[in-house]
Amino acid sequence: MEWITFIIDFVLHLDHYLNVIIEWAGIWTYLILFIVIFIETGLVVTPFLPGDSLLFAAGAISALGSTLNPVLLFALLAVAAVLGDTVNYWIGHFIGEKAFTTNSRFLKKEYLERTQAFYHKHGGKTIFLARFIPIIRTFAPFVAGIGRMRYGYFITYNVVGGIVWTGLFIFAGYFFGNVPFVKNNFSLVVIAIILISLMPPVVEYLRNRKSPKAELEVS
Repeated sequence: MEWITFIIDFVLHLDHYLNVIIEWAGIWTYLILFIVIFIETGLVVTPFLPGDSLLFAAGAISALGSTLNPVLLFALLAVAAVLGDTVNYWIGHFIGEKAFTTNSRFLKKEYLERTQAFYHKHGGKTIFLARFIPIIRTFAPFVAGIGRMRYGYFITYNVVGGIVWTGLFIFAGYFFGNVPFVKNNFSLVVIAIILISLMPPVVEYLRNRKSPKAELEVS
């Protein structure tokens, strides 16, 4: 489909598209980036939007003395990331449990109870680490809301995670985005960022697959 092709091209050539947006929108680019980061983290239906790579590209462009100021960029997008997760949490909180009242095949009450138990035990770590994993980043706060994770606990890790995530990628882009190799191979760098971000859940999945076999051997 054409829109899928466009999204892939947009993500792989973020530096080019972001320069076009800056030329067109000027100072309003801040608002556009704010909205994208807010939606990417705040709506469970938009996990396909760029996150890590967008922050990196924005940081790289800000180093060129363009319209974007890296400090202001960091401050605004950190707020967008925290607000996005907060909205996502409350959406899950208000509508999540209602979806499990039907006790359907896929939305059984026991699944909700397991989710609540998991977030009670591992919620903080999950919210923080999910910031650095595409797709999971969008779903984690929603599931935390469904699991009724205590809000005071959630918001602490939400704020810390939002600040570390945006700061890490914006300033990484600012300091390294215009290194000749990175600048000339930006698409490869974006792919590398995505692959590295996806490594933790893949490793965890493979580790869990091996665990039952190990247990059988021991027994």
